[in-house]
Amino acid sequence: MSKSVVVTAENFESEVLQAPVPVLLDFWAAWCGPCKMVGPIIEQLAEEYSDSIKMGKVNVDEETELSGRHAIRSIPTFVLYKDGKVVNQTAGALPKNGIEALFKELI
Repeated sequence: MSKSVVVTAENFESEVLQAPVPVLLDFWAAWCGPCKMVGPIIEQLAEEYSDSIKMGKVNVDEETELSGRHAIRSIPTFVLYKDGKVVNQTAGALPKNGIEALFKELI
């Protein structure tokens, strides 16, 4: 069972902005090869850090408004929120330790 949360324009405020823990959003698409490589890592991290961070997945093809709001130009892109504000953002496929480094100091 998936531990990450599908984030949409409809649930963005409750799942991301009002989250009691930091939220790492993975902007991805089904046709994106690097996104497919990163997907299992996101699920693994969601399981390992389930008490301290929330992992969210944003499908750029289905959520064009959210993608535009975050100025997503390439995927995968990771956007880290804490207390309702963007605190880190990076584009490109990363290994597990690279993704962990995005949020490790906040938890």
